[in-house]
Amino acid sequence: MQNPIIVVGMGELGSVFARGFLKLGYPVQAVNRQQSMQDIAESIPNPVAVLIAVGEADIHQTLTDCPAQWQEKTILLQNELLPRDWEATNIKNPTVISVWFEKKKGMDSKVVLPSPVFGQHAKLVFDALATLDLPCVQLDSEEELLYELVRKNLYILTTNIAGLKVGGNVSELAENHADVMNSVAQDVLDIQDTLTQSKQPREPLIEGMLEAFEGDPQHGCMGRSAPARLKRALGFADKAKLDVPILREIQNTL
Repeated sequence: MQNPIIVVGMGELGSVFARGFLKLGYPVQAVNRQQSMQDIAESIPNPVAVLIAVGEADIHQTLTDCPAQWQEKTILLQNELLPRDWEATNIKNPTVISVWFEKKKGMDSKVVLPSPVFGQHAKLVFDALATLDLPCVQLDSEEELLYELVRKNLYILTTNIAGLKVGGNVSELAENHADVMNSVAQDVLDIQDTLTQSKQPREPLIEGMLEAFEGDPQHGCMGRSAPARLKRALGFADKAKLDVPILREIQNTL
């Protein structure tokens, strides 16, 4: 009998990955909000891997609370994730995937781009998604992973925050509001550079964002989380004393 894979958070994405692991022949142990990770870790101290699939709002507390037995086996998939998020906890060398498929209730998964993954469990993730016909690409380095995480953040934050100003979908944003899109993108990248303590390559990142637009041109810009994302971005900007003029202008109009 295979050791199980733990899935913390059985929402839409957690359920997709759980199905892939089951199709590979692994038992899956779910952990929901009412359950203690520590209690389950005492009965399953040596799982194959631990997928943490909680939402962005819960990720930091979940990483902090992750039992010691599991800390070197984690797989992370949250939006707005950067190395600083796990480096602030006891999580060591997690496997990280930038998820580029969308899964909503009652809908099949919708692929925008192949999802890049890096870390010790990259092949496990790749194989699990392959059972579901979801494309995935295994990365070769932490530098590649950082680029992909920043690209995803750029896509999410630019579309959500620009959407607060102009609405519409990503195709309309690029075609009709390129000035707003580019101004927001530059402010977002100023924040990402601060959070990663690095200078990320801007032209390739913006091209990478536009490539994602082409993968799902009708994708709406402004999700439910857009106001919270803007507020969080401005919190980072204030802490780093960044100007981010378009972000402040959009906040003032809300």
